[in-house]
Amino acid sequence: MFKRDIEFLFEIGTLRHFVRDWKRVLGMESASVTEHIFRVAFLALLIARGEKCADEEKILKMALMHDIPEIRTGDTGYVQAVYAKNDENRAIRDMLSETGFTDFADVLAEYNERKTMAAKIVKDADNLDVDFEIKELGERGSLFPGKAKRIRRFVRNTKLYTSTAKKMWDELQKSDPSAWHLKSNKWVQAKREGRRENAENRKKKKMVK
Repeated sequence: MFKRDIEFLFEIGTLRHFVRDWKRVLGMESASVTEHIFRVAFLALLIARGEKCADEEKILKMALMHDIPEIRTGDTGYVQAVYAKNDENRAIRDMLSETGFTDFADVLAEYNERKTMAAKIVKDADNLDVDFEIKELGERGSLFPGKAKRIRRFVRNTKLYTSTAKKMWDELQKSDPSAWHLKSNKWVQAKREGRRENAENRKKKKMVK
C-alpha cells in the first residue's frame, strides 16, 4: 500500500546530500536544499502573516515542494538558467506518481505560475533566503556579499512581490548574523554568573582546608 510513498520519502531524504550551485561558483560550503527549504517555510509564514494572508496550509505545502523537483533535474544556477530549462512538471509528476501526495503537483504548478498571493509569498521567501545565506557567507569571510550587493538590490526592487518581503530585506541589510547568540549567552543573560561560580569555588576550597 505504501510502497511508492516509502520510495518517495527515501528520495527526498537524498536532498540532505545535495550539492547546490553555490558551492561550485563560490568554492564554499553552503546550505543543502533541505536546509534551504526549512528556512523558506518559516520565511513564507512570516511574510504571509505580514501580508494578512490566512492560507498558511497551502503556503507551507508550497514551501515544502518548491525545490523538490531538483532531486531529478539538478540545481540550475543563475548562469545555467540562461541556457537550460528543466522539465520540473514531468519530474514532479513522476516523483509523486502513486503516492499519497499526488495533489502536491497542483500546488507546485500554482507556485510556478506566480499568479496567486500564496505563490508570490513563497517566491519572496525563496529569494529572501538567498540574502540570508549571503549574510552568513560574509560572516565566514567571503567577499561575495560585497560583489553581490548591486544585483541583490535589483532583486529587492524588481523581483520581490510583497511589501513585507521588501521591509524584511531592508532590515536584513542592517542585521548581524551573530546577534542572536551574542545576546543570548550566559554572560549577557546572567551577568553575575562567573562571580557566583568563583565565590562558590572559594567557599568549597575553604571547607576542604
